[in-house]
Amino acid sequence: MKTLTLSILLSLAAAVHCVPLPQVTVQDEHFAESYLKKFFNLTEETGPTVRRGISPLNRKLSEMQKFFGLHITGTLDEDTVAMMKKPRCGVPDVKIARFSTFEGSIKWEKNSLTYRIENYTPDMSMAEVDDSIEKALQVWAKVTPLRFTRIYSGTADIMISFGRLAHGDSYPFDGPDGTLAHAFAPSPGLGGDAHFDDDETFTFRSNTGYVLFMVAAHEFGHSLGLSHSDDPGALMYPVYTYRNPDTFVLPRDDVNGIQSLYGPNPDKGPLDPEPEPPTTPDACDSAMVLDAVAMLRGEMLFFKDSFFWRSHPQSPSPQQSLITNFWPDAPNNIDAAYESQELDSVLLFRDRRVWAFRGYDLVPGYPKSISNFGLPTQVKKISAALYDEESGKTLFFVGNDYYSYDEARKTMDPGFPKRVDETFSGLTGKVTAAFQYRGFAYIYSGPYMFEYSLRSKRLFRVLRNNYFLPCSKF
Repeated sequence: MKTLTLSILLSLAAAVHCVPLPQVTVQDEHFAESYLKKFFNLTEETGPTVRRGISPLNRKLSEMQKFFGLHITGTLDEDTVAMMKKPRCGVPDVKIARFSTFEGSIKWEKNSLTYRIENYTPDMSMAEVDDSIEKALQVWAKVTPLRFTRIYSGTADIMISFGRLAHGDSYPFDGPDGTLAHAFAPSPGLGGDAHFDDDETFTFRSNTGYVLFMVAAHEFGHSLGLSHSDDPGALMYPVYTYRNPDTFVLPRDDVNGIQSLYGPNPDKGPLDPEPEPPTTPDACDSAMVLDAVAMLRGEMLFFKDSFFWRSHPQSPSPQQSLITNFWPDAPNNIDAAYESQELDSVLLFRDRRVWAFRGYDLVPGYPKSISNFGLPTQVKKISAALYDEESGKTLFFVGNDYYSYDEARKTMDPGFPKRVDETFSGLTGKVTAAFQYRGFAYIYSGPYMFEYSLRSKRLFRVLRNNYFLPCSKF
């Protein structure tokens, strides 16, 4: 085997939806130390930093928390342990950046690359594997000058294989879950090769296993020279995320990354457009219009497109995640959300259906039609929901009107709908989101938020929608 120079072993992680641990144990502390040594290059340092009380462990914890958008404390807490418990990538040198490339911007010095599938997984038919691999490579070819040709014998630039545990490259797999696959940066020898853990269950389209297309597309990003991104919407984010292969479009962050190495696709013209690459919502965008806002067990949840932010009042840095990473059965681009204390659940609305989640699990019997609340059949969707703790009522905003729902009686209150602007003075635009916090109602209309007393309906302040969702650029 040739020596692999300037290459980093990269592995794709599985997103395991871990419930926060009740407390940090001694075992967790040992696990965390091993984790930081393996993935964040923690070393046994001594000297002035230790004497000042800033240990290497504290520094590496802060680095890890910063990368994953956690509250940066430099100490081991429940959220940090939960993130560490997720099977993840084996990159030992994480960069704090959106897209990132390997040190020295390692890349192929040619645009025509070959690939070879050496063997197959028993989980899928050969045709399904072939299709998944080809489509995964085309994800990158569509936006670059790169072109891929399959060969059936000899050594290709990208050798693709399935294996278990020790499989011949000095980087053994770890059995089911954990590391799903790994790949090598461009270079001679193993450079560009991608290996898949055959102890996993790979699938063609189903989300009951790991969709090979998604795993392979991520790994081939490494094969072409990309490292990981801290953008939770990027394909090159370190954790596995299910997405529909038939509708997948390479996100903007990944497009920027791969084109920084190879440039754009010269064959694409105005008559051959591709779908616009999706962009991860930015809390620093002052013009952003949120889809929904809700409280959940003391945390604020802010929804936008396929993402949401979790923000705790004591944490200055909200954590952004894909909605389906937190609730795999949830819809994207939701219309409204609120916390139901009666159900001990968060309810998410899209069009004429509502989903209820207790923890990470879909409550049995959901999704349901919104007509179960007693809303008229002509209501096709709600634009916002606000639960009032004092009265036990939930307000559903629909166009210029709103309804009042009695959570205890599970019936609509008589005398509704009412016009929004007749009850809430100054609110003339469409309601886009709403929630209650510390006795005040916060009703969003576009990029603005109106603060009311629900008892008197008095308007106190008009604020920007980033009042509770702060910009967290470093």
